[in-house]
Amino acid sequence: MAVKTNLKKDQLRSYLNKDFNSFRADLLLYAKTFFPDHIQDFSEASLGGLLLDMTAYVGDVMSYYLDHQFNELDIETAVESKNIEKLLRSAGVKISGASPAVADVDFYIRVPSDSSDTTLPVHNYLPKINEGTTLQSTNGITFTLYADLDFAAKDEDGNYLFQQITPSGAGSTPSSYILKMSGRCVSGDVSTERFSIPNVFIPFRKITIPRSNVTEVVYVFDSEGNEYHEVGSLVQNIVYKRVSNVSSDSYEVPENLELLPAPYRYVAETSVVDDRTTILFGSGRADSLDDDIIPDPSELSLPLYGKKSVKRFSIDPNNLLETQSLGISPINTTITVKYRRGGGLSHNASPGEINAVSTLLTTFNSAVPPSRVSSIRASVDVLNPQAAAGGENPLPLEDLKRLMVSARNTQSRIVTRDDLLSHVYMMPSNFGRVFRAGVRSNPDNPLSTRLYIVSRTKSGLLTTSPDSLKDNLSIFLNQNRLISDAIDILDSPVVNIGVKYSVVINNIANKNTVLQTINSKIKNYFGTANFQIDQPIFLTEIQNIIINTSGVISFSEFGVIALSGESSGRIYSDVIFDVDNSTFKGILTPPDGGIFEMRYPTDDIIGVVE
Repeated sequence: MAVKTNLKKDQLRSYLNKDFNSFRADLLLYAKTFFPDHIQDFSEASLGGLLLDMTAYVGDVMSYYLDHQFNELDIETAVESKNIEKLLRSAGVKISGASPAVADVDFYIRVPSDSSDTTLPVHNYLPKINEGTTLQSTNGITFTLYADLDFAAKDEDGNYLFQQITPSGAGSTPSSYILKMSGRCVSGDVSTERFSIPNVFIPFRKITIPRSNVTEVVYVFDSEGNEYHEVGSLVQNIVYKRVSNVSSDSYEVPENLELLPAPYRYVAETSVVDDRTTILFGSGRADSLDDDIIPDPSELSLPLYGKKSVKRFSIDPNNLLETQSLGISPINTTITVKYRRGGGLSHNASPGEINAVSTLLTTFNSAVPPSRVSSIRASVDVLNPQAAAGGENPLPLEDLKRLMVSARNTQSRIVTRDDLLSHVYMMPSNFGRVFRAGVRSNPDNPLSTRLYIVSRTKSGLLTTSPDSLKDNLSIFLNQNRLISDAIDILDSPVVNIGVKYSVVINNIANKNTVLQTINSKIKNYFGTANFQIDQPIFLTEIQNIIINTSGVISFSEFGVIALSGESSGRIYSDVIFDVDNSTFKGILTPPDGGIFEMRYPTDDIIGVVE
């Protein structure tokens, strides 16, 4: 017994076993070495074999789940959606669903002319079309007016801001005029939910909006009239409020930013699992709030205690706005949440598709007769002269995982080229989304960077990004750029191309089958999702696609052609591109900040068999 006890103490154990067979082999060796007199039969049908198999099975399962849980700690190897979501949030990646489309829509109204001055409409009859007016596109998508349109507004010279149109056949003294103003509209349905909060204090209270695909939380109020402001994180206790500029330069700067304390605040989080949005409040109570937007400077000063010299020191400026409660958690109230939902590629609309008014909200002068109000409201018409763009489908998990690496490196600052691209693609979805972005240095200004962007239409074709999307992008990037840097946002030139080729096939191959196979491969190669801004085309890759197709012996003709303008009813980009001068050593390079697109593969791929 003493010998066996010593052997057990000195037994070397292996920690390298990972699977069922290795566990069973070690267990069998251990049993035969230390228990030879107890169990001698370890065949599969014996009791000893059963014990070995069960123990090895438990070890195999534990080993698998240990490896699985370890892999779930790394964004590169994680596969479970919930774990990926937690890792993304810990890295500061904003998870958003489908983004809505944005469009500048022209609003038309008919107003009687002024009897005292027939060249102008009656001023008192000019209405204000209020924010929240909803429009409808031909495919049933709802668009909402983002800001008021005041037809009575004038510029600094006293001229009306609207465009005045004289109706045809009205003569020299028209009885009425058609007035036009442009307003920015965003797609999506606006809904309101109310949540009853019991008289029980819960820090970091959460409420979940029951409907999915929420693109924006418009506002959050409680029954006491307190407005909750959305912040990037709960440690942010101030927000910037848009206020009208009433100073003399209001024509140049119509709105100012005002610093606003936000003790009532929340963060909105979207889940990648069920696409539902959760509103997370703070952990403080209103009766013990310690948020002070104007701190006492004496609390932050450094006492010298009689010293005549002071060593070098630094203070984190965030301490000036320090808070310990992380905002207020609602209690014994009713929370009203207004939100916008819906988005994606299907929300992009072609010019002229937004042409109906669903809900018209207006404000008239109180002196206007009701009959005149009704006639002016009935005359309202809308039309989008440019395409509604910016609508994109939700980013897949793989794309979100790649954004996490960039988000960790940027630290909320735009320093490098990758930082800038990462911020462009992380812009909140309610501002629209850029399909492709590219960065180039500015040869005329070393402190300026050129950012080229392009959007997609509803059918997936590349198109110029609307000015409203550029404005939103400019505001979004400005908060994180270095103060000495300048970013010029430009439209990416879209170069539409086609391919012409001629092949020789063997005698047993079918002509139509070979051409269809080649065309299908070339179409996949030129898929819109496969190209980035400034990405060149390697002509040898296309040639290899052709020559490696079954049945092809050789090709006698091959070339890439540039397409522009209109041809046989097909509308191409207006970019004129010289293929020959842009090709060097078999590499076709786009213009600066440009992107290649095969717009109509069925017609733009031309192949013949000789």
